[in-house]
Amino acid sequence: MSLFLTRLFSYTTSLGTKTYALIAVAIVLIAGGVWYMLSSGGEEDVIVVSRSDFVAETSVSGTVVAAQAVDLGFTQSGRVAGVYAAVGQIVAQGALLAQIENGDLSAAVLQKEAALETAVADLAELVSGTRPEEIAVSQAEVASKETVLSQANQALFDAILDAYTESDTAIRNDTDQIFDNPNVNPQLKLFVTDTQTKLAAEGGRTAMEGMLVAWNSALSSLSASADLSSATSLAEQNLTATKNYLAQVNTALNTAIPSTNITQTTINGYIDDVATARGNIGSASSALTTAVTAHKNAVTARTTAARNLELKEAGSTPAEISAQEARVKAAEADLANARAQLRKTLVVAPFSGIVTRMDAKMGEIISPNTPEIALQSVGTFQIESFVPEVNIAKLAVGNPAEVTLDAYGPSVQFPARVVAIDPAETVRDGVSNYKTTLQFDAPDPRIRSGMTADVLIQTAHNEDTIVIPQAALYTKDGAHYVDVRVSRGRQARLVETGLSSLGKVEILSGLSLGEAVYLSPQ
Repeated sequence: MSLFLTRLFSYTTSLGTKTYALIAVAIVLIAGGVWYMLSSGGEEDVIVVSRSDFVAETSVSGTVVAAQAVDLGFTQSGRVAGVYAAVGQIVAQGALLAQIENGDLSAAVLQKEAALETAVADLAELVSGTRPEEIAVSQAEVASKETVLSQANQALFDAILDAYTESDTAIRNDTDQIFDNPNVNPQLKLFVTDTQTKLAAEGGRTAMEGMLVAWNSALSSLSASADLSSATSLAEQNLTATKNYLAQVNTALNTAIPSTNITQTTINGYIDDVATARGNIGSASSALTTAVTAHKNAVTARTTAARNLELKEAGSTPAEISAQEARVKAAEADLANARAQLRKTLVVAPFSGIVTRMDAKMGEIISPNTPEIALQSVGTFQIESFVPEVNIAKLAVGNPAEVTLDAYGPSVQFPARVVAIDPAETVRDGVSNYKTTLQFDAPDPRIRSGMTADVLIQTAHNEDTIVIPQAALYTKDGAHYVDVRVSRGRQARLVETGLSSLGKVEILSGLSLGEAVYLSPQ
């Protein structure tokens, strides 16, 4: 500065007196201004110690998300039968958004509903007791089923007799023509090249004679009103034996060699007769099977009707009522399962919100578990932020916060509050972060999903304490100091610090009210 003034003075000596006076005035003004700025700067370089509230804050950034957002899809494949919402449409909770073809499942639900209604009605009937009119109806039902059973008994008896008749005809008429002495010592009239085949046919005829004699004896004392179970088993067994015997005879005929006594034409006639016999035995076997099935059904129906009559005549017992209650619960479970299967074909809004995506199209084949629809809540938004581990210990659920959105600038603030902190870390760029969720205190139409947010989370609030800028603090030998202005200049002062946050630090001891602390310590 002095060099500048010296040069300026030397320059002015070459000028006139008037000019010299003007320049001298300018020099005085410039020097005064410099002195003022220097002195003013010194005053601004200190802060007077006073008490105020200390608010500890943590600064984070995040993204605005809907409080509820979900991707929806079908849990099974099918063809889209209906789309009932469009992108941008606001829907209520439970609203049907889309469905795939489900006519069979809808019918199943109706069937299960009917079954449940029947079970409930039966339970009510058990609880209320049986009317005389109902007992009379049950008695008539039992009589009807007994008639049907009697007819089934007769039909089964006839089928057993027919089985014997067809077996007797097949053996003693259709096959005996190829034997000499068929009833005593049967010998084939035909010449058969295979000795084993010949012996099997002849031995089979002997066995069939004994079977027919025993069978006829058993049938002689049988009636339609008797227990036909043993007779039925015997008939089935004998029909099987007859089938096997006819197969042996057929094998023998197929290997027979014509002779002068028995021509090929005669052999062919024998073969046709045996084939007819085998067909008749097969028909008799089918008829017997049909009669047995009908008889079993008639017995079951009669037993059921008789049991129902007994129940109605005896009245309801607590155990019966409990059993019917269990049937009602089973019917309810069946209905719930049917409805669950039907719900798998529907996409329903789980909460009120706005449809943000609708990829389902009418007639399209949908794959299971594929997101087709997106829905997010309206009005209520949150902020998702990932806080580094060095700051996460300061945060707690319930901490208040002030939020600014890049879309509106720092002057527009939105109050919020911490509502969740993930217990597990999320590693981002090799650093452990913890997802922290904040909820806006009130809905605001200006807030939209996807906006970038800057957040100041208040982690502590101490009232009536000493707070200084952190720049005024320095460390020496592990201790904290500040420079205090005294009459002789600066004095280093040992202080005890408390919380610190965003360039501010709390002083617990070492400073008194009214003292001046230098903001730029030496």
